[in-house]
Amino acid sequence: MPKPIDFDLASFLPYVLNRAAEESSVEFARVYKDRYGLLRTEWRVLFHLGQGGEMTATGIGQISGIHKTKVSRAVAALQKRRYLSKTQSAQDRRQEFLRLTDQGLRVFAELAKEAEGYNRRLLNQFTPNERIDLLKFLRKLGG
Repeated sequence: MPKPIDFDLASFLPYVLNRAAEESSVEFARVYKDRYGLLRTEWRVLFHLGQGGEMTATGIGQISGIHKTKVSRAVAALQKRRYLSKTQSAQDRRQEFLRLTDQGLRVFAELAKEAEGYNRRLLNQFTPNERIDLLKFLRKLGG
């Protein structure tokens, strides 16, 4: 029988970060899923458009790290719900600009307000200095 490998998964940073991300996003996921029927990628695309205004799917993929296939699916779902509209580029007919509709902007505003409150509750678990350090360290890892 081979000797077990001595490895502490609980100290493996990618595992710890993944667990923290999953645990910290569960409650907020209920808000966007239960209230609006959105999936994780859909709310992320919605938020990028809400913050960035008009963007391409490629641009969203680049800044979010979401694979282009998933962005495309999210865009189609958001368009079906009438949360976003597409406009074809005059310079390149293969490129489409995405923009939130008035309905999409309302959903974004409501979810952004919920997200701010949720974020505040999460960060209130830490002292002010811990909050600064936590965000600094996570941004450093995130690039």
